Amino acid sequence: MRMGRAPRSDARRNRDRVLAAAREAFAEEGPGASLNEIARRAGVGPGTLYRHFPARRDLHAAVLAERVERLCALADELAASRPAGEALDAWLRAFLDHARTDHGLGGAMMAEPGDGEPDLGFDCHAAIRGAAERVLAPARDEGAARADLAADDVVQLVAGIALSTVRAGPERAERLLDLVADALRARPGG
Repeated sequence: MRMGRAPRSDARRNRDRVLAAAREAFAEEGPGASLNEIARRAGVGPGTLYRHFPARRDLHAAVLAERVERLCALADELAASRPAGEALDAWLRAFLDHARTDHGLGGAMMAEPGDGEPDLGFDCHAAIRGAAERVLAPARDEGAARADLAADDVVQLVAGIALSTVRAGPERAERLLDLVADALRARPGG
């Protein structure tokens, strides 16, 4: 069996530049941003873009996977560096921002025709639930969050806020998150 070679350093740089340009373009224009414009921003030809990402869905998946990985890493950083209640609150806000970013890139990934779930190289839903649990468990243990609160509850609540405020400004989303965060806190004697 022949082992695959590692990509050449120039190929890795090109891929990284395409991803950086795609992140910018999707943030500005949404998931339908022009692939030719992304290639131009990256300083590569369209053929180079398509060699790394044969379909728009592949580029969406790569950008989304990076974002999910950063969100999950943030959960670990916050859990290690802040009091449990603050870590949970900060991560909830980061998750809301993640869910509202890029004009619905995550939603576009689920709506695009293809063979089921996009291949992100990992289960993004499980990764996000795991990150939520890593900031939630210490908050529950320390009495900063309700004892009956589950990671799935947190994820669904924040995703619901993001979905229900697509057309509203960030102020509305933040207000709803403030209300939900208050409801998630443990009450003395409760």
